[in-house]
Amino acid sequence: MSSSFEPDEENDYIPRNILLTGGAGPLIIAETLGFIGSHAAILLAKKYPQYNVIVYDKLDYCSCLANLDEISRLKNFKFVKGDICSPDLVSYVMREEDVDTVMHFAAQTHVDNSFGNSFNFTQSNIYGTHVLLESAKNHKTIRRFIHVSTDEVYGEGETFETEAMKEEHVLEPTNPYAATKAGAEFLVKSYHRSFKLPCVITRGNNVYGPHQFPEKLIPKFTNQLLRGRQVTLHGDGSNTRNFLYVEDVARAFEVILHKASPGQILNIGGENEISNLDVAKTLIDILGMKDKEEELISFVPDRKFNDLRYTINSGKLHELGWKEEMSWEDGLKTTVEWYTKYTSRFGNIEDALVAHPRIGVAPGAGIGN
Repeated sequence: MSSSFEPDEENDYIPRNILLTGGAGPLIIAETLGFIGSHAAILLAKKYPQYNVIVYDKLDYCSCLANLDEISRLKNFKFVKGDICSPDLVSYVMREEDVDTVMHFAAQTHVDNSFGNSFNFTQSNIYGTHVLLESAKNHKTIRRFIHVSTDEVYGEGETFETEAMKEEHVLEPTNPYAATKAGAEFLVKSYHRSFKLPCVITRGNNVYGPHQFPEKLIPKFTNQLLRGRQVTLHGDGSNTRNFLYVEDVARAFEVILHKASPGQILNIGGENEISNLDVAKTLIDILGMKDKEEELISFVPDRKFNDLRYTINSGKLHELGWKEEMSWEDGLKTTVEWYTKYTSRFGNIEDALVAHPRIGVAPGAGIGN
């Protein structure tokens, strides 16, 4: 992954130790063996050898150690296995590694799963965030706390004419996952206001690309097709999402780490609003199956509630110097090529490929529960 961004050492924030979850001191990145965080860790550890990158992850079902193979032997990289819901361990790691920057990627993120067992989402997304905030508040060397949220906290764009939502827009989450992310945001804001913790909040579009666990739309459809199966489209497939390639998102976090000011909220959005049906058709075409398109698409019952679209304005982030670089066409082809080679690193993914996955739900629970 290349990046042309160069921080201004006189005017920008420079961490040292990043708990991935900074630049001048230890940087810790929480829960980063998954998707977006793994790409952020790779970019920062390789480009900035003077930054210490500590990845803290509990190795949940969607985590994969192989995602960090290319930096696993770097001297400025360390992996710590741990749960963000463990206050003593989180505090110990922050103290022992002299962490000055937290990049909080950790979350339960799959909306389908939140309809089946929302308690896990409350535990990870709200309580886990609270643990990190309290530990950071008590660790006096913390100079940045970057909280990774989602555009879903805004709720749906009710029509295709709805104006792109800016950071000041009211939060109206429509599903349990989005509600827990909104709740976590309010905790972050409270720690910034009450304790002057130097927090930054980001809200991103739907991200796709290598390393994503195959429960999400693009890797799921890709893996269904690679196995000769139909793709399972919720509803009529007309719902749209704005897709953003994961390396562009990692570059966004590089800019945010160095340029964002405490108290800021920043949208991270792209220009690729595509219907789920068109995503399926494009993947079928890329895999050379266009002549079988009709028989490869299956329409299944929709979610309990499925937002029509999300649309966000990323003007504030553009002002800091970030822009989307990967085209939709090239990003999707690169992603398909990656899954063709590396899907096996996730082990058995059959539970993720069903129409309505309920990973983490008690046996016997179904779509109606």
